[in-house]
Amino acid sequence: MGDDSEWLKLPTDQKCEHKVWKARLNGYEEALKLFQRIKDEKSPEWGKYLGLIKKFVTDSNAVAQLKGLEAALAFVENAHVATKTTGEVVSGVVCKVFNQPKARAKELGSDICLMYIEIEKAEVVQDELLKGLDNKNPKIVVACIEALRRALSEFGSKIVTLKPVVKVLPKQFESREKAVRDEAKLLAVEIYRWIRDALRPPLQNINSVQLKDLEEEWVKLPSSPPKQTRFLRSQQDLKAKFEQQAQGGDQSDGDDEDEPVAAVDPYELLEAVEVLSKMPKDFYEKIEAKKWQERKEALEAIEVLTKNPKLENGDYGDLVRALKKVVGKDANVMLVSLAAKCLAALAAGLRKKFGTYAGQVVPTILEKFKEKKPQVVQALQEAIDAIFLTTTLQNLSEDVLGVMDNKNPSIKQQASLFLARSFRHCVQATLPKSVLKPLCAALIKQVNDSAPEVRDAAFEALGTAMKVVGEKAVNPFLTDLDKLKLDKIKESADKVELAGGKKGAGGGASDKKPAAKASAEAPPKSSGPPKKTQSAAASKSSAGAAKKGKPASAAGGKTKKTSDSKEFTETELSPEVCEDLAAGVLPASCLQQLDSANWKERLASMEEFQKAVETLDKAAMPCQALVRMLAKKPGWKETNFQVMQMKLHVVALIAQRGQFSRTSASVVLDGLVDKVGDVKCGGNAKEGLTAIGVACSLPWTAEQVVSMAFAQKNPKNQAETLNWLSNAMKEFGFTGINVKGFINNVKTALGATNPAVRTAAIALLGVMYLYMGAPLRMFFEDEKPALLAQIDVEFEKMQGQSPPAPIRCNKKAAEEEGDDGDEQDEDGGGGGQDIMDLLPRTDISDKITSDLVSKIEDKNWKIRKEGLDEAAAVISDAKFVTANIGELPLALKGRLNDSNKILVQQTLTILQQLAVAMGPGLKQHVKALGIPIITVLGDSKTNVRTAAMNTLQAWVEQTGMKEWLEGEDLSEELRRENPFLRQELLGWLAEKLPTLRTVPADLMLCVPQLYACLEDRNGDVRKKAQDALPTFMMHLGHDKMSKAAGKLKPASKDQVVAMLEKARAVMPAKPAAPAKTGGGKGSAEPSRAASASRSQPAGDDLPDGKPEGKKIRGGGGAAKKGAASKKPAAKGLKDDEDRSGPIFVLVPNAKEQRIKEEKQLKILKWNFITPRDEYVEQLKTQMSTCFAKWLQDELFHFDFQRHVKAIGVMIERLETESDATISCLDLIMKWFTLRFFDTNTTVLMKVLEYLKLLFAMLNRENYHLTEYEANSFVPYVILKVGESKDVVRKDVRAILAMLCKVYPASKVFPFLMEGTKSKNSKQRAECLEELGCLIEGYGMNVCQPTPAKCLKEIAVHIGDRDTSVRNAALNTVVAVYNVCGEQVYKLIGNLSEKDMSMLEERIKRSAKKTPAAPAKQSAPERTQREHPTNPNATFLRKPSQEDPNKLNQARQNAQHSESSHPSIPKEFQLDLDMIEMDQSRVCELPDLVQHKLDELLEPIMIPERKMRSVSPQFDDLHNSTASTINFVISQVASGDINTSIQALAQIDEVLRQEDKAEVMSGHIDQFLIATFMQLRLIYSTHIADDRLDKKDIIKLYSCIIGNILSLFSIESLAKEASMGVLKDLMHGVITLLLDSRVEDIEDGQQVIRSVNLLVIRVLESSDQTNMISALLVLLQDTLVTTAGSPMFSELVIKCLWRLIRFLPETINTINLDRILLDVHNFMKVFPKEKLKQLKSDVPHRTLKTLLHTLCKLTGTKILDHLSMIENRNESELEAHLRRVFKHHGNMSGVKSDRGNEKGGLHMDDRMSKAKVSDILSEIFKKIGSKENTKEGLTELYEYKQKYSDADVEPFLKNTSQFFQSYVERGLRIIESEREGKARIQTSTVIPQHSVDSSLSSSQEDLKPAVYYERLKILRQRQGLENTSRQQGVGGSEDEPQQRPSISSLLSSKPSVASSTDMLHSKLSQLKESRELYQQEQNTHSPTHASTRSASPAANLDDLKKRLERIKSNRQ
Repeated sequence: MGDDSEWLKLPTDQKCEHKVWKARLNGYEEALKLFQRIKDEKSPEWGKYLGLIKKFVTDSNAVAQLKGLEAALAFVENAHVATKTTGEVVSGVVCKVFNQPKARAKELGSDICLMYIEIEKAEVVQDELLKGLDNKNPKIVVACIEALRRALSEFGSKIVTLKPVVKVLPKQFESREKAVRDEAKLLAVEIYRWIRDALRPPLQNINSVQLKDLEEEWVKLPSSPPKQTRFLRSQQDLKAKFEQQAQGGDQSDGDDEDEPVAAVDPYELLEAVEVLSKMPKDFYEKIEAKKWQERKEALEAIEVLTKNPKLENGDYGDLVRALKKVVGKDANVMLVSLAAKCLAALAAGLRKKFGTYAGQVVPTILEKFKEKKPQVVQALQEAIDAIFLTTTLQNLSEDVLGVMDNKNPSIKQQASLFLARSFRHCVQATLPKSVLKPLCAALIKQVNDSAPEVRDAAFEALGTAMKVVGEKAVNPFLTDLDKLKLDKIKESADKVELAGGKKGAGGGASDKKPAAKASAEAPPKSSGPPKKTQSAAASKSSAGAAKKGKPASAAGGKTKKTSDSKEFTETELSPEVCEDLAAGVLPASCLQQLDSANWKERLASMEEFQKAVETLDKAAMPCQALVRMLAKKPGWKETNFQVMQMKLHVVALIAQRGQFSRTSASVVLDGLVDKVGDVKCGGNAKEGLTAIGVACSLPWTAEQVVSMAFAQKNPKNQAETLNWLSNAMKEFGFTGINVKGFINNVKTALGATNPAVRTAAIALLGVMYLYMGAPLRMFFEDEKPALLAQIDVEFEKMQGQSPPAPIRCNKKAAEEEGDDGDEQDEDGGGGGQDIMDLLPRTDISDKITSDLVSKIEDKNWKIRKEGLDEAAAVISDAKFVTANIGELPLALKGRLNDSNKILVQQTLTILQQLAVAMGPGLKQHVKALGIPIITVLGDSKTNVRTAAMNTLQAWVEQTGMKEWLEGEDLSEELRRENPFLRQELLGWLAEKLPTLRTVPADLMLCVPQLYACLEDRNGDVRKKAQDALPTFMMHLGHDKMSKAAGKLKPASKDQVVAMLEKARAVMPAKPAAPAKTGGGKGSAEPSRAASASRSQPAGDDLPDGKPEGKKIRGGGGAAKKGAASKKPAAKGLKDDEDRSGPIFVLVPNAKEQRIKEEKQLKILKWNFITPRDEYVEQLKTQMSTCFAKWLQDELFHFDFQRHVKAIGVMIERLETESDATISCLDLIMKWFTLRFFDTNTTVLMKVLEYLKLLFAMLNRENYHLTEYEANSFVPYVILKVGESKDVVRKDVRAILAMLCKVYPASKVFPFLMEGTKSKNSKQRAECLEELGCLIEGYGMNVCQPTPAKCLKEIAVHIGDRDTSVRNAALNTVVAVYNVCGEQVYKLIGNLSEKDMSMLEERIKRSAKKTPAAPAKQSAPERTQREHPTNPNATFLRKPSQEDPNKLNQARQNAQHSESSHPSIPKEFQLDLDMIEMDQSRVCELPDLVQHKLDELLEPIMIPERKMRSVSPQFDDLHNSTASTINFVISQVASGDINTSIQALAQIDEVLRQEDKAEVMSGHIDQFLIATFMQLRLIYSTHIADDRLDKKDIIKLYSCIIGNILSLFSIESLAKEASMGVLKDLMHGVITLLLDSRVEDIEDGQQVIRSVNLLVIRVLESSDQTNMISALLVLLQDTLVTTAGSPMFSELVIKCLWRLIRFLPETINTINLDRILLDVHNFMKVFPKEKLKQLKSDVPHRTLKTLLHTLCKLTGTKILDHLSMIENRNESELEAHLRRVFKHHGNMSGVKSDRGNEKGGLHMDDRMSKAKVSDILSEIFKKIGSKENTKEGLTELYEYKQKYSDADVEPFLKNTSQFFQSYVERGLRIIESEREGKARIQTSTVIPQHSVDSSLSSSQEDLKPAVYYERLKILRQRQGLENTSRQQGVGGSEDEPQQRPSISSLLSSKPSVASSTDMLHSKLSQLKESRELYQQEQNTHSPTHASTRSASPAANLDDLKKRLERIKSNRQ
């Protein structure tokens, strides 16, 4: 028992894995109890057992295993995590439990499997059980079959997928084990219960005895459908429903739940058979054979193959073509029927996949129906019926309509019968009005056919249609049929039995069956109550003008009157009948006098006539009789105009008041048209025509009127008819107009000789253009150019206008028209697609001959090309083609995978051409030709892919997306593992899907492929898949997508689920439905009324009475009011409830998504001169997701008062919905920009009121506008600053002032600068004023990109013609003068004398009127500058007046502003906006003067400063930016990798922004020193440190390399790098290149490649003189240190060679003296002999090459550049150069002369070197002597003034440091004295050369510099500091306009160790800058930099302490 006691102590989970079986048994028992005890399914306790459950079921001990199974069952039932164990546990059960002898074990195993199914893991369980069927142990097989049977029996066929089970079932019947066969039989019976006869085909091949047994068992089964008895966890609601039904015993309702279960399609259960490869090899030869027997053999072989019920997909194009040829051309009828049977079998076997070929085959079959033989006809019928099921009626309708006019009655009959059979398979949704209308029109013609069989077939077809869609939907098309025929159709309808024994939507038959049935079979479109029949719902919805936005005319009370929905028709009456009828209603006298000879009697008779008509009731008025009376002699030949006018007026009255038919209209139209051009009667005639238009529909009337007018010769009538029509179109709208009907007459009119007719025709075209758009022009492209130009001018006038809302509506067609809306595509009205249908199209099928097709398929590519050329020519000749293009699609499809890419591209071009030519008819070719275009997207060549994408886009434009997304084709394409195809296709889908409102369910088939793409090896594919994910989710929903992800492997699943969550956050909203009222087709009345009321704003009622037919415009949703509503109060209340909710919806990340989309150019950038429609539409779409529906309707209403009302509501909600307002801010501002283009002042004032409140709110919320928001708003608000009304201008200025609080002023500045370029002078003036305010309020730093550039542009306006602009420009420049003094003259550049004098005068005046700025500006006076008393400076606002705490707020705002790098801590951020907003505050802090520095000041007298040259703001700005940059640079050299990376990221941010990069100027050396220190640190420390993550080191390298690359991309900054720093930088970089440790790290190779690129960039971009010097010095150093690697010197030499290659371009920019000095120093260290002793002769050769190249480029003049070498005679260099010239003569010749011309300026002005050295040595002698020191210094100063580039370095080199400082100080004193005098002498001050020149005369600037100088001298004397090389190379040579400091001049000679000393000084600076930065953070004390590189003056206390320490040392 000792052992027992051991394991008894163990915890349960450890017992379960113990090696002792008893321990395990005990563990399982405890676990079972524990599992039953845990109540929380998500308890962490479950997790402990996750890995053990498989062991529970596979325990080797039978007793323990039994208990383990019980425990496992409890675990699966109760644990949330159990799903993770499914696969392993079920597999364990199958292998280790099902083979156990104990029945209990098997039962538990089976229970576990079923429990897993219950917790939603049916698929995994089923897979494992099916794998078990392959096990060799029959016990396991039996148990698996049994488990499957139990699962199916309990869960039903929805949960257990039957297809894989049925697939393996036949194999089980063949088993040798009887037990397996018996179990298989039981399973087959169970399956039969669920799917009935669908099981027969898969089992047809099993043993006949077994099949017979099965049949017997099947017969015994009850006929009622089985019910699911066990439910998944997710089906608990269903379970409750079933239980409820069981209690209630109500069976009928359950039907609809289970009906779909019974309808399993046997096809789905079958295995597809591949037949193409099994076809006889000689099939295609035999099928063309002359002997019919051979052809028959070939067909019989195919018949056998196609008998397979399910065929594998493949390319059946050739086979279909061969069969089609037999059907169409073969003379042997037996073969025709055989081929038809093959086609039927193919269609049945391929189903939807055959749809591709349907369009080619159907026309042939229809033509072949001319055959009389019954067996042929039957075979053809079977074929066409099978084909119909593979496609849609819509795709075949063109072909059917094509044969409806055929002369052969058999063809007509069979086409009608085919339609009848097809209709039976349709439902309301698949038989839309757009398809039904043309088919009914064709069938109505056949109803009147002479052949009885044709008539009967047409009746049957119409009857079937009526049965399917209901009487109401078909009646409008049957208006011309008499009652007898209508009855016949209804009779046919009653006889029809629809497919599947359904009753249709029509008639009374439907009340025999419960509605639930009808709605189950009809698609779930019907939203009506289930107990009503479809016809009731349909009849209601068709009355309303759904989607069109017209009032629902006969919605409420008129549904009873079906007569209204038909066109009123009447037969023609004889004259006698007419007279009788007229006599019944007219007075006798009236009739007698109608034809009296006396006109007065006729007039009196007409008056009586009119009175009678006015009093008659509508029903009682015999219209036809009355108009015939009017036409009675003299009729329309009436000569008296008064009678005639009366007559015409009466016609109009009759048409308006009576039931006026087209028959009546025909009587009078001719007369009306005859009078339309009459001066006196024309108006009345037009009135009559319009009234007839209302009564008989405008389309019909227009066609009649125009044809009558052009049948006459009277041009006046023709012109006026066209004018009437133009006007009528505007009044009625364009709906239903048959353009083809009168387009020829318009063409005639265009060619008329009478100009009035031509003008009227062009005007009519203009009106039509409003409705039709560009396609209209296509009708007239063959007109003369002059005429076409006139038409174009007319079209241009109409461009951008929207058609007016119709004000009239056809009485009788109202309801008919209303229905049309249901079928409209998303085009809105009768949009573009309809117009495309009107174009005359050519049928080119006869031109696509078999020769042409065989050419296109030829083996020789040249012939193929010829064929393609011919096809292109056929299409282009036809311009517009019908959808029937013969065999061309298959031929072109073959060319899309041509080996010759040129032909592929040509084919794509043809397909683009075809898209334009065919228009919407292209839809039927999508499957055949469109999908192969997608395949081409996988081509490896970019140009082919681009062409394919363009073709695809062209096709989609014509077809829409629906056809592409239907079926499996798209998912098949995505399945191809081609990265190009996948990324192009996914990109295309991501672009298209967000624009669709609905998509076919087949899109779901693409999801598994999409998931596969998310894990593709190719990064681009993965990215595109991620982009497409949200767009798929938008249509399919997150739930469906995550369910599909459940089927993935666990590793993939987690990844995909995470991506789905991300996608969910950025999922785009579905595009809003166009603003149209009304429900769908089947919607019930209440829902439609509700939706209509919602979309109409308050006060509008649901029109019950007569509609006025106003169309809705502007997205508003307001119909014109009809008759007063019966319940206006309730209606108003309803609206108010709607409006009480929030007006903005806060959608997370929506704004970010919009910004992202705009960046990726997925949407239009908000940038326009005037807003176009597409911008408005885009804004509407974007708003629909986050604006309340009613508010959006108001905002886009065409009535401006609605806008005012909406803005009022927005003002009310501004505070309460501030967060939501901010989330939609970009959209709100965009909408306001649209209002700036309105002319209505009321709206504009309301807009400005809102904007002022909005910006105040944003300021309070500390919100900062993003770039995206500002760019889409600020430019447009600036447009309004030039408004003529003062009150508007004032508001706009106020808004701009507030704008600067929420958006940096420096970014507003460029927008205002753009505004100054406007043509509107007021706008220019106001913008200039505003610029002045900004400069005054924020200082010069707001001038972006640079002050100089801005001021030059501003100064241009001083010469403007407009006085106000001139004044504003002057005021702005004066404001600059107030800020930075005389500096302004330098900044504005050259002005004309006149402008300059105006400016000077203005500055003088402003100086008189404001006290002159004294030497020290104290605080009160500074505020005075902010409140100038100068009346000329008329700035409307001053920051301080408006808000004293503004700058503090600005500072807070800046801190709240969005950080560009959220990951970087604040102290590392160079926030330029913050610096700029900060700087004016600095001015108000205590001045430096408050330090007690008396003792420091004693020993020296300093001349008093007369005037500050630089504003304190300027210094402070420079200082605060500089100190921030210094601090960040100091962080670059940090020992902590992360700190360094963050600092580098900050600097990179600055360097990447062109407008900010210049702040780095002056810090380049400092930055590069810090960088190569970091490189050394990595090399020496980090890379060897194993504790550091190597990825971090690579990251740091990347940052360093990236920064230096960015820096050297900016030319001005690159040139600032000095020689010493470049030398050390190259040393660091080359060391890195040679570091083998880097290569060994992962990604190290990438770093090395980047360094190579970097070296090249540095060599090319840096200052060439400095670079060559640096490399020479570096080479010298490496050759001196023998330890150096030979590779190192080799790389340095390679760099030198590269620079030598550049010399021809750079020779004029380099300083030859310095380079030659470096070569001289090199030769000194390495004389010729020593060089030759080196191992390699490359350095020697390199030096020779360099000198040789220089000699060649400059000629002998090079000898003049040796001035810097002391003893030239001893120099080896000069001797070498002379040798070179001796060898080669004067090498340069012509070249040097040319060089002279180029460098003329340099050479002429430069004194010869010899003279220079003489003069300078004289001067230095004087300075050295005691007597003449002062004189010598003065001469040196003047010499330096005259020759600023003179080099005094050689003369100072050998003197002491004290002497050098003495000279420097002396020069500085002379300069300050002279400048002081100059200032006293002149009232205007000489402009300073440079803002931060070290020679500045300001007192503060001088103090620290002088004392710092003294400190240096003292330190040197004490041996504390070696300053001999303090500055390195000093000032950069790229700044000639700056006066170089003496210290820089004194040290321009480089030394070998140049940068080490510099390093010391820079390091001390860095240290100080770090301290300074921290001080500044704590105290915000102001600092004044004396020079760029000198230590800041804030450290004066520190200097004082140091000085005292030094003094005490001396004593």
